[in-house]
Amino acid sequence: MTDNETIKVAIEGIAQGRATVRIEGARVGVVLDATGLAAADRDALEARIRDVASAQPGVAEVRIVATAERSVRRLIAVASGKGGVGKSTLAANLAIALLRRGARVGLVDADIYGPSQPRLMQAEDTRPTAKDKVLDPVPTRYGVPLLSMGQLVDPGKAIAWRGPMAAGALGQLVEADWGAVDTLVLDLPPGTGDVQLTMVQKYRPVGAVIVSTPQDLALIDATRAIDFFDKAGIPIIGLVENMAGYICPHCGEASDPFGHGGAEAAAARLGIPFIGRVPLTIAIRTASDAGEPPAANADDTVFAPIAERVADWLSVH
Repeated sequence: MTDNETIKVAIEGIAQGRATVRIEGARVGVVLDATGLAAADRDALEARIRDVASAQPGVAEVRIVATAERSVRRLIAVASGKGGVGKSTLAANLAIALLRRGARVGLVDADIYGPSQPRLMQAEDTRPTAKDKVLDPVPTRYGVPLLSMGQLVDPGKAIAWRGPMAAGALGQLVEADWGAVDTLVLDLPPGTGDVQLTMVQKYRPVGAVIVSTPQDLALIDATRAIDFFDKAGIPIIGLVENMAGYICPHCGEASDPFGHGGAEAAAARLGIPFIGRVPLTIAIRTASDAGEPPAANADDTVFAPIAERVADWLSVH
């Protein structure tokens, strides 16, 4: 075996099929396919290749160029026509529940003006880093990497941006170094403004999950959100009814302060799937405030069925 062949074998053994090696005299050039590698893994692999190549007799220079195909990721938009219907809570729990089903999931808090995912995912004190102006998502204790404007500004500080700035911020969050993530759950702001327009025009989610409470006013706004996605050519995965019934923790009596069944009836009328209800409970509220999403628990019976229906939809679309 020649010296050049020895160098190639050594590098290819480390890279495991990811490297193309070219040797010209004392110079070793390596084209490294970094597709799917997280930034830290890519850097570690480059360092190992450089160390091994440099240690070979006669090698004076090692050049490594890392390339990566643009990842094909499914984007799932979680949206609502109005605020205060529990969209962010659903997005966080959906991401965790999909992860528990085996998907490689990341979470984008695209609610630029009212980010709440850092609190829901217990990641308020963690700031993302960046390399070459590309953000690295923040790991969370639940296994779902996260990026949110709430991690980039001081807590409690107002974000007073015009539409183009907000849309640009969305781009930085979506186009981060997500590594091996294959599914991004996008927690969108309420309504149908600039952020939503940028998202559907530039990033084309595979589908949208719409969240509404049972009351008529919320359903009117949810219908507008559904129409927005329809006109953009984005399929509706399904409609979720949040705050669907309240069980008194003291007497056990059930009541429906926001009505009952309105979202399911609206889904039937509009011809879209109804994929689940989330009850109005103190347990979900306190767990969310504490950064402990119920979907992370093995006994979760609320969000797991919703994630199952979303996963079933994804499997055929």
